[in-house]
Amino acid sequence: MLAVLGFLTLGAFMVLVMRKYATAFVAIIAAPVVAAIIAGRGGDLGDMALAGIETVAPTGILLLFAVLYFGVMMDAKLFDPISNGIIRLSKGDPVRICVGTAVLSLLVALDGDGTTSYMIICSAFLPIYRRIGMNPLVIAAIATMSLGAISGSTPWGGAATRAISVLHLDATEYFVPIIPSLALTSLFIIGIAYLLGRGQRKRIDRAVIEEVAAEIAQRAPDRAAARNWRLWFNAGLTVLLLVLLITGVAPLVTLFMGGFVIALLVNHPKLADQGEVIRRHAASAVPVVMLVLGAGIFTGILSETGMVDAMAQALLAAVPDSLGNLIPVFTALIGLPLSFFMSNDAYFFGVLPVLAESAGQYGIEAYDIARAGVIGQMLHSVGPASAPLWVLLGLIKKDLGEFQRFALLWVILASLAWIGFAVLTGAISV
Repeated sequence: MLAVLGFLTLGAFMVLVMRKYATAFVAIIAAPVVAAIIAGRGGDLGDMALAGIETVAPTGILLLFAVLYFGVMMDAKLFDPISNGIIRLSKGDPVRICVGTAVLSLLVALDGDGTTSYMIICSAFLPIYRRIGMNPLVIAAIATMSLGAISGSTPWGGAATRAISVLHLDATEYFVPIIPSLALTSLFIIGIAYLLGRGQRKRIDRAVIEEVAAEIAQRAPDRAAARNWRLWFNAGLTVLLLVLLITGVAPLVTLFMGGFVIALLVNHPKLADQGEVIRRHAASAVPVVMLVLGAGIFTGILSETGMVDAMAQALLAAVPDSLGNLIPVFTALIGLPLSFFMSNDAYFFGVLPVLAESAGQYGIEAYDIARAGVIGQMLHSVGPASAPLWVLLGLIKKDLGEFQRFALLWVILASLAWIGFAVLTGAISV
């Protein structure tokens, strides 16, 4: 009963959002609340919602200050030199721009932080997309796939860290076998970016591309910007912040709070200007934080009611005993829809141990289950439980349903390809 109700809740959420019957914030709260009432747990809604909110509250605070920090950096045109350099290399060609988006996205995703990655990528590429008339959903699709593959599978990324810790694995022994499949998946993502670029090239007037190419050829380097000491200070501060993020010197929330205060004081020393900057960028930050808290309620209710465990058990029961050796592949496959809807905490701490225990009964090592489990991260990156996604959607000014209609098939294709590569390279056994 709980498993059926859980699947119906997920389906209801998808229909409400993708058919635009309700906003994402309304749907992400209403769907699990109704399900909990039907399950007879209406009296526990407050406690379950708070349990979910507690898991995402640090992320919400982090996103608040990250949005404010990078808002100041974008006001200061920190990423304009990068954008201009890419424009010169691309010569206005949408195919080269999309491939460049993929390459930069894959590299930036190595830092493991989704919010930072999306902000850097959008800051560098979004002006280019808008100038040429390219669909900003392309940059979002490429960025989410890249983040899901790289950040989701590296031991310093959040997903793999959870899998390694909960299954008590050695990070090196987990990671080395997955590298070949990860490299092939990265090339596959670049290939998808090429196809998306071809599609954009066909829909954009050739005259516009030629006009942009002519502008690029005539554009001289901005020497005045190079002499702006604040530009160099902002660049140094951002690089330092990223280094501190990667090395884990301090909690992310603390780093972004401190970085925002420093950036605000340097770029806007006047008190009146500081208040205006905060008010302006709060318009982007507050909706993101609201949706993160809503996602916490969503996952909290599904987890606390037992729906998550019931769904995992129901899916696992579908595997006949004669096919027990295929549990790693099955884990990768069911990890796609589960990762899409669930928080990483709920999936890796709740579902993955159950799958690993079942696999152990067939002599399958937990390493295979861990590697199979992280493959769902590309779909997680486009699902409602992915907090950084709301930042990305705010940056490109698109809603969740519109984005998922555009990107979902591409992400599923890339995820299935990753499963195939993992099997071929021996990252997961069959």
